Amino acid sequence: RKPTRFHSFHTFADPGVPPSFSGAFRDNILQFLQRCAEPEDYTFEGMPIWSTFLVYDSRGIVLPLYTVEENVKHSNTPFCDYCRCSGWSHHFVSKRKYHFIIPGNDSWNGPLVDGAFELQSHLLHGLIHGNGFGHLICINGIEGGSKYIPGRDIMDFWDRICTALHVRKITLEDLSKKDKMDLRLLYGVAYGNSWFSRWGYKFFHGSFGVKEYNFDRAMDVLSSLELDQAIEDFAATDKWMQIKQIVHHYREMSSASLVTLRDLFGYLLTSKPTIMPTAASFPRRCSLKLSKTAVSSRGKPPAKCRKFSSVVANLDSRWPARRLETTAQVIVEALKRKRDQSCCLGGGMTRQEVRDAARLHIGDTGLIDHVLKVMNNVVLGNCVVERSVNRSTKVLEYVIRESRDEEYAIPAAFTGRGDASSDLDYLYRNVLLHHPDPDKAMASQIILNSKRYMKEWPFRDEDDDLLRFICRLTSSCFRFDGDVFAQVPPSEHVAVPLYSTVGDLKVAVRKALQDTYCVMEKAEAVEILGTEEMQEDEVIFGICESGEEIWVRVLGLDTTGDGGGGGGGGGGGRLLVYEAGTEKWSVECRCGAKDDDGERMMSCDVCETWQHTRCSGIEDHEPVPRLFVCEACCSSLAPATEKRFEDGF
Repeated sequence: RKPTRFHSFHTFADPGVPPSFSGAFRDNILQFLQRCAEPEDYTFEGMPIWSTFLVYDSRGIVLPLYTVEENVKHSNTPFCDYCRCSGWSHHFVSKRKYHFIIPGNDSWNGPLVDGAFELQSHLLHGLIHGNGFGHLICINGIEGGSKYIPGRDIMDFWDRICTALHVRKITLEDLSKKDKMDLRLLYGVAYGNSWFSRWGYKFFHGSFGVKEYNFDRAMDVLSSLELDQAIEDFAATDKWMQIKQIVHHYREMSSASLVTLRDLFGYLLTSKPTIMPTAASFPRRCSLKLSKTAVSSRGKPPAKCRKFSSVVANLDSRWPARRLETTAQVIVEALKRKRDQSCCLGGGMTRQEVRDAARLHIGDTGLIDHVLKVMNNVVLGNCVVERSVNRSTKVLEYVIRESRDEEYAIPAAFTGRGDASSDLDYLYRNVLLHHPDPDKAMASQIILNSKRYMKEWPFRDEDDDLLRFICRLTSSCFRFDGDVFAQVPPSEHVAVPLYSTVGDLKVAVRKALQDTYCVMEKAEAVEILGTEEMQEDEVIFGICESGEEIWVRVLGLDTTGDGGGGGGGGGGGRLLVYEAGTEKWSVECRCGAKDDDGERMMSCDVCETWQHTRCSGIEDHEPVPRLFVCEACCSSLAPATEKRFEDGF
């Protein structure tokens, strides 16, 4: 249908644009549809749909925001898989869900197609339950297929919508990528957090038993990894030279000191380094022998080598420069003696050998280690000290060369690729994904297993003539009866006029609960703790302070579905109690997982307990066996089998 109202994409849902909403989400969404959206003359799979037309000013284009109201009682999918995989299995089923969809560019001029809820090509798809808890299902910026709108602008828009409507919590599964690199790992190392953290999303729920302290520790291990140590870690591999060249190249280019992996990754992500002509013109592992005249008549080394005095000037050291230079000279003399004894120019010494030789003259081992750390491609007098791997022993050694006779290698920093993005990809796939140190490789896997993030909006008590309360139900309201999903549900936000009575507050609580949850259709608020001595017609102003938490006892609530509260839903009268659904299942995996985390699982054919296929040695591409018995059941069955054989079976 032809739109009659237009809104600016960049300012829509800013404070006062449209007029601000002051209630809970369940009330604000109805006002939003009335003020800011227009009903369509068709339904989407039997559900009503509204459209809001947005103008993207910088490109002069108009795009639709569709809002679809899904009534769970008539839905084919009344339960929420996103809640179950986010640890919200115990949430009561909300009567209504609201889908916010900006379709892909090619679908702006037509109606939503069947199956739109399952599509991952939308520029934006967010789902919010009537209780204000929701999920960001997908977002696609320029790299995800958007022709005009970058992902950052779409996230800004989504965040403004959630803030304006007083959303409670939103979860997301971070599967975002940059050139096939997982951003949660890339940004985690570079910045210590996810790409979504700029909008306030934090670690919420890990897969394969990953907890927040595992996640924080893994972040710290990788981001604080020193580049020199990373190079040494690869000394026995064929990746050593490539990684060393890349690191040295960007250290030369950067005006700031690049010490850790975080420094280097942050530099590569935030700048566009100029490609050195010499680097792009030589293939991998290429070196060029320069004549003495090409170096200079005085034998100065190429730019890749640095004077030790310049290195000392940039060091943040507790030792004075004079002591550092003296220690370096002692190391040079030891290397010269080793070279002369070996009767060749290539005689080198291991770190321990150099350390032992220097200790004969210097007693401070901390000073020696501090100098050895920077003794690579440095010039002292007419000598160049380098670190290289001995081809015979595969051990990293210090070697010394005369600068006037040096065979200098042109550092092929871009390893034949030609751009910094390729270098970043090379470091990502080798230093992060395939690090030879098992602990560092495990740290990367922990971050990759940390996909679910969540943002929580704080409770807002506006400066107006309404009293707002955080309403919690007492545990006496529930009959758990051993239900594995049964927990006290999240609180509800209730607003009443300034001079409301105790009875008015009970009515407001009842209406809020009945309007929000299927299981509470017959619920009655019979008591507010702290007001037992008050009459129903007594004003609560001055007794209950706005913004505080109140506890309410409710009757008529049946979490077991034995009658009353549950109510039937789509699909043959299913009881709509918990978002986890009606099936009873339990998770007990060796990784520590106790709940569904969205990863592939299988159940034991004996105890029917679920566990990850990966944790049982079955890769994601491999089929699940027809018969599976978990380790615990195998252990319990084995003694019984042995006993039968002992008895002569």
